Amino acid sequence: MTDTAPTAIPPSAQVTLPDGRVELAPGSPPPSGPYANEDLLPVPVEGRTWTTYNFSALWVGMAHNTASWTLASGLIAVGMDWKQAVLTIALANLIVLAPMLLTGHAGPKYGIPFPVFARASFGIRGANLPAVVRALVACGWFGIQTWIGGEAIYFLAGKLIGDGWTGAATVGGHAWTMWLSFALFWVLQVAIIYRGMETIRRFENWAAPFVLVGAFVMLWWMADKAGGLGPLFDQPSKLGWGGDFWKLFWPSLMGMIGFWSTLSLNIPDFTRYGRSQKAQTRGQALGLPTTMTLFAFLSVMVTSGSQAVYGEPIWDPVQLAAKTDNAVGLLFALVTVLVATLSVNIAANLVSPAFDFSNVAPRRVSFRAGALITSVLAVLILPWKLYSDPQGYIFTWLGLVGGLLGTVAGILIADYWILRRARLHLVDLYRRGGRYWYGGGWNWRAVLAFAVGGVLAVGGADFHPLVDGRPVPFLEPLADYGWAVGLGTSLVLYLALMLLPATRPAARP
Repeated sequence: MTDTAPTAIPPSAQVTLPDGRVELAPGSPPPSGPYANEDLLPVPVEGRTWTTYNFSALWVGMAHNTASWTLASGLIAVGMDWKQAVLTIALANLIVLAPMLLTGHAGPKYGIPFPVFARASFGIRGANLPAVVRALVACGWFGIQTWIGGEAIYFLAGKLIGDGWTGAATVGGHAWTMWLSFALFWVLQVAIIYRGMETIRRFENWAAPFVLVGAFVMLWWMADKAGGLGPLFDQPSKLGWGGDFWKLFWPSLMGMIGFWSTLSLNIPDFTRYGRSQKAQTRGQALGLPTTMTLFAFLSVMVTSGSQAVYGEPIWDPVQLAAKTDNAVGLLFALVTVLVATLSVNIAANLVSPAFDFSNVAPRRVSFRAGALITSVLAVLILPWKLYSDPQGYIFTWLGLVGGLLGTVAGILIADYWILRRARLHLVDLYRRGGRYWYGGGWNWRAVLAFAVGGVLAVGGADFHPLVDGRPVPFLEPLADYGWAVGLGTSLVLYLALMLLPATRPAARP
């Protein structure tokens, strides 16, 4: 891509409204050139319309999904009881709420998406590094969720069609009808995202309460099968509260944080549509920790009930729903799974990487093209392997994700809040040669802080079942605390590098 000369826009072409929100000055031409397109430009103030309810509903829709269910039920499957699992998840969501609110602040204030926000710290070109890392993580998530949705279609069709569907010939370890179900759900999601952000907002508003009702119905069904709520509460922990529990607690906590560490980075992709800071702050505070903890409670109760009824915990809700002989109940359960999966997958795993890939080549890749790239890469990542085992799902996949993305969060928070005091210049975020250009469009200090924090966070991790062994064995003691290690290391190192005498001018807003 060839750079063009800076656009002839005066450096002060932005206005600050009385409520603190900032937008491009009325009448001034919008930024253009190789680092801008319509999807990446700041949302005008009149386009920032999301309310507290919209953000709360967004989180209800994202928290009440099948992956969240398996997140909690997976802790039961590896030996925790319901109290230990709910405690772990509640604490993780209170912790991750803090960076969520800190990075989300730039959205309603400046109307910019995550990859543009990252330009202030990584440089206009360098922002592609965290954007692509975040996008690839989203591809993995999109693939996992699409596989779950395909499972729901597969089991639902099997109940309606019979053995001719479920007993079909296998290809690659799964029935060809399962692969067809996977493809159908993939196409459905791509069709919805092509209709744009307003369609997503409306979908989230009605999907959220529908999924919550479905979860309570599933709890009622399992309690009825178990003979009441008592057996659901009585399933003992295999770990106790001693050393065995604490040995599992810390990597589990980091895994739970890793579950939403993606959104703690790219939450500006949504908060940029916020009507005010109060709307996004209250909406997220009401929506994330409360609904996630409630849904965790429901899922661990149902999973405990499955242990009492079937003799083993069934952590996958699709597999559990398939055990019912009631056609109406099965239909309701699987439709709930489909709506829940659509809700989170489109909002969390298609919107943001679409912006991220668009940021790589703004003049060539639109938001819709970015969504299509995400959808294709999601298949190439082989999500059915990631999802096949709760041990690998929680400790390998989520731990790896949390460690890397916590590193990026540390840099963004240090730059925006400590160095710049939440002050950005909109035009320079799109302009070659401006204050965020650094050296050739890259801020090497951010790249170095990301590399060091990333190695310390995940270098000692066990990558099984993806690969055997630990890349840096002597870092193994840090592996259980990957997210915290990555965030803390990158934050401190980035500040130290930016405050060196030779680099202080670059740190000013």
